[in-house]
Amino acid sequence: MSRILTVSGSPKEVSRSTILLDHVARLLSAQGHTIDHLSLRELSAGALLLADFEHPDVTGSVQRLEAADAVVFATPVYKAAYSGLLKTWLDLAPQFGLEGKVALPLATGGSAAHALALDYALRPVLTSMNARHVVNGFLVLDRYIDAPTATGPAAIHDDAAPGLGQVVDAFLEALHVVKAAAA
Repeated sequence: MSRILTVSGSPKEVSRSTILLDHVARLLSAQGHTIDHLSLRELSAGALLLADFEHPDVTGSVQRLEAADAVVFATPVYKAAYSGLLKTWLDLAPQFGLEGKVALPLATGGSAAHALALDYALRPVLTSMNARHVVNGFLVLDRYIDAPTATGPAAIHDDAAPGLGQVVDAFLEALHVVKAAAA
């Protein structure tokens, strides 16, 4: 099986994009894959903003990226773009940091129009980092994700599940093809 890095680009501790990412991680783990979760909000803000390539948070996160066979990115969409936190970290990653890897971009947003942020903002960056395959991204509208409350856990509504399942299946198929070609 594969080692998959999940990268949360949300600056919030509890966020819909992280709930989405955790849901996908559970689906992938259930298929036997090893999941390594990287929450960018836990990295040193100073190191990220000052582009401190030598900071242990930066070098450690890059090592985790290098060790992965595939990467799932999740970000909230703000102002028609993926999060600045994710952009800042991607800027510090090696130029070809996704070489040979499969990438799956996921996002959450308030409107279906936010899906454009995946194709026109995030996908080109992942492609420029030499990902072997960038699976078509998937946006889940905020209204389909319930944050945890005192009376219940976080949840993805059933309305989002079929499309999300198809994207995860496409990601796994691409990962299988890439790994078979490398063998």
